[in-house]
Order: sequence, then structure tokens, then C-alpha cells
Amino acid sequence: MSKIVAFVDGSIYSESVCDHAAWAAKQLSAEVEVIHIIGRRESGPQDLSGNIGLGARSKLIEDLAKLDEERAKLAQKRGRAILEDAEARIAAHDVTVATRLRNGDLLEELTTLTADADLVIIGKRGEAADFAKLHLGSNLERVVRACQKPIMVASRGFNPIKKLLVAFDGGASAVKAVDHVAQSGLFQGLSANIVAASAENQDLRRQIEGAAAMLQDAGLAVESNMIEGQPETVIADSIKETGADMLVMGAYGHSRIRSMIIGSTTTQMIQSCHVPILLFR
Repeated sequence: MSKIVAFVDGSIYSESVCDHAAWAAKQLSAEVEVIHIIGRRESGPQDLSGNIGLGARSKLIEDLAKLDEERAKLAQKRGRAILEDAEARIAAHDVTVATRLRNGDLLEELTTLTADADLVIIGKRGEAADFAKLHLGSNLERVVRACQKPIMVASRGFNPIKKLLVAFDGGASAVKAVDHVAQSGLFQGLSANIVAASAENQDLRRQIEGAAAMLQDAGLAVESNMIEGQPETVIADSIKETGADMLVMGAYGHSRIRSMIIGSTTTQMIQSCHVPILLFR
């Protein structure tokens, strides 16, 4: 059976993560494992004693140790409550759900936790979502760069997914994305629009036609377009014009250094896009 791993943190995006996981699980006849990770600040001791006199130090350290212990217990209770809510929300769709509570760092745990996953789902922003609408979640970009599995970045709310926009540039990750869409049961019965942000280019045109043929053979209704312009602008405009419910694209086709210097289409799209994004490395 296929497996979907969904990460929840108790933010307003967690409900959307659960709803997208339930949709994907129904499409794939998959089970879902919901994971909440308690960060080190929540679960581990902190040295808050500072530079204080020796006479007060012992008592203060004892009090701080008790405080750390209580904080860790509360983090465990909160984590279990988050997982219970997530389990109930997904199970309501007749989907098999398992939960896992872990202590540690998401990036360090990512490879192990997603080793047997067919799809990973994470929210766009974390617990400070209402206060950081112009910023990505602190871990999200690093997670997307590190994840070797297809990763879905859930939008703030779930809407039924009927139409895909596939951003295509001819690169290896874009070709991988098209191949996955063609082979995966996740997209059965959907329609797709393949869009390339490029002036007319015969080689790229042939690749697009090949990609369209592959999706048509898989049973999707397909249209394709080449539109000259900046990729982030072309993609955003195409999502609106086509009424796409999900964006599918390759992730971080350039080096990390180049992205730091000139920006990244992937990061910009994750930040500004109002539909879920399925990314492929």
C-alpha cells in the first residue's frame, strides 16, 4: 500500500495538511502517517542562569530544571493533542491513519521519517502564519531542498483538485514531474495545462509536445502553452487564467549559491501561490 507522510505543527495550516493528505490518500488508496516533531527548545533543558552570584545559583538552577521538566511535559501533551485532532480529521474520510510523536529537528529526521513515503505533505507556514504572511515557514525551504520524495506544500485551505498547472522548463526535475503525474493514480480523472515561460523554441516545443502526449496517454485532458515572460509571473498568471487547483513543478533547478544571488522561482512561487504546490527534485 502507498504511504503518505504528513507533518503537522498545530498551526492554522495543519488542518489544510490533513485535508490534502486525506484527498491524496483516497486517490492513491494509501495510508497516512501524521508526524509532529517537538523541537529541541520545547523538549530540552535551557541554561537561563546567566551571570549570577554563587549564593543564588544553586536554587535558581533547581527551579529552572523544574521549569524545563514542566515545559517538556506540556510539549508532549500538546503534541499528542495535535496528533489526535489530525488523526480524527483524516480518519473521517475513511482513511487509515497512524501517528508519530518525535523529539528532535525536522531536517535531521526528514530522511528517516520519509524513507518509505510515496508523498510528503507539509504546510506553507508554521505557527506564526498570521504574522508572517510574506515569509515562508522557517524550515520549509530547507525541507523542500532536502526532501528526495515528491513533496506537496499545502495552501492555507483545501479546495477540491480537478485541474493541474504543470510548469515545464525542459529540465530534469520538470521531466520527472511530468513522468510522475503520468504514472501516479493521484491525478486520475484530472485535466492538466502544461505551461513553459519561454519565447518560441523548437527544442522546448518538442519536449512540451512529448510531455503532453505522455499525460494524454495516461488519461488526462491536456493543453499546452509557451508564454514569453518571467517564470514566476507567467506561472502565477496562468494559474488564475486556467483556474488551476494545484501547481506541479520541479524544485530548485539551479545551484543554492545561484539562487541566493538572483532569487529562486521555486521559493517565489511557494511564497506567493494560493494553491497547493507539488514539487519534485
